[in-house]
Amino acid sequence: MTSSPLRAEPVIALDVPDLPIALALVDRLGPDADFVKVGLELFTAAGPAVVEAMQRQGRRVFLDLKLHDIPNTVAGAIASASRLGAWMMNVHAAGGPAMMAAAKAAADTAAAGGHARPVVIAVTVLTSMDEATLRAVGVDTSPLEQVVHLARMAQDAGLDGVVASPLETAAIRAACGPDFLIVTPGIRGGAAGDAKNDQSRTMTPDEAMRAGASYLVVGRPITAAAEPRVAAGEIAAAASIED
Repeated sequence: MTSSPLRAEPVIALDVPDLPIALALVDRLGPDADFVKVGLELFTAAGPAVVEAMQRQGRRVFLDLKLHDIPNTVAGAIASASRLGAWMMNVHAAGGPAMMAAAKAAADTAAAGGHARPVVIAVTVLTSMDEATLRAVGVDTSPLEQVVHLARMAQDAGLDGVVASPLETAAIRAACGPDFLIVTPGIRGGAAGDAKNDQSRTMTPDEAMRAGASYLVVGRPITAAAEPRVAAGEIAAAASIED
């Protein structure tokens, strides 16, 4: 019997200050870096032009703006990003069920209007936060409990998945099933290098993949490497095995 591969797709975090640096970085990454993340720093500097530039190179863009506002405003932002052609975008689950449902509805409307439907996911608990930080903002449960609670709420609102630390991936997978997308930042150690930087809850690429991650968001272990393309290939290999 032929075994089927287990794989979590790497998404390269373009956490750089301007478009020329981002373009130089993806050029060094080569054609195999299909998925890239554009976050607040780069999008604030370059605006929609960075998404358009990445699309011209055939990259799929995760627009990581972590939207958190009233439902109508979030829906409008989702609609705008859909017209821009973002492949994936996110909102904060803490915005609540109505906000997440509005984001989902806006994505569906974009698809009905002829645009590719974006994947919409919800941020649960930032990987920089630990239990003490949660208590400081008034959340008395553990990160694991809070993440699973928010993941279930996002699924009930109709979203496609969540962003969560790899340490919570297995629990989310158990709670939300095999088809729910789990996007995991905080990939460190092993092929990704040992430095945690400002992440508190981390895991190696193969550990995150085995726990059930769908996509691995990796920044500095690739972008700060002497050979980013080699580092990206090592992480991709570590996150793909024959089961």
